[in-house]
Amino acid sequence: MRKEYDFSAGRRGPVLPVKKGKTRITIRIDDDVLDWFRDRVDAAGGGSYQTLINDALRSQMQSEREPLEAIVRRVVKEELRKGKGSRRGKSRKAA
Repeated sequence: MRKEYDFSAGRRGPVLPVKKGKTRITIRIDDDVLDWFRDRVDAAGGGSYQTLINDALRSQMQSEREPLEAIVRRVVKEELRKGKGSRRGKSRKAA
């Protein structure tokens, strides 16, 4: 290595700029939680466990905003769609 380096034109901060809308933070996560996210990324063939954590947090945020009435309506509609192809939901008077 050289004995002297010229840092006169150097700048402080990250080498790669952070994308707009993103903030770098330090967070402590339990080992088993972090391992779970890393395992999911590995099973998917690669990617970013940080993106997966971000997606999970965003999903939680959105689910909390959905009122109970909207959840019940959505679930009932899904169940009715499932039952359309089946005759099991019909009246049982013929039995």
